[in-house]
Amino acid sequence: MGYATGSDITKQLPEADLIQLTDDAGAGVVDQAVLAAALEDADTEIDGYLGSRYPLPLANPPAILNKQAVDIVIYNLYGRRGGPPEHIAARYKNAIAFLSKLAEGKISLGAGDPDGTGTSAAPQVVSATRIFSREKLKGF
Repeated sequence: MGYATGSDITKQLPEADLIQLTDDAGAGVVDQAVLAAALEDADTEIDGYLGSRYPLPLANPPAILNKQAVDIVIYNLYGRRGGPPEHIAARYKNAIAFLSKLAEGKISLGAGDPDGTGTSAAPQVVSATRIFSREKLKGF
């Protein structure tokens, strides 16, 4: 299962823009093969970051990865046509920064984090029984 779908892309990008970015044959419709390849490329890029920390594929990818995947797909589609506008490039850079921090363990995927770091439970400290106490050291 991928991190984003074609319908996720159409929610963020007008269909006319999507046609312009994918239609190499001039048919006037979205080239689904080009879109599928862009989605797969984004999945591969995200897995490159996640693979150092999580077993892949993720069984239930958290929704936050959908946003990152959409931003990466749109950036890559614009890259096919001479480069993205500034705001698209900024969204891509933010997605990569997020994925980098995630790979480094500086942030988590939230409550759905497979390694359990996203839970809100307080940490528990377990230690051995005390060897020295005031009572045992009395008189020394």
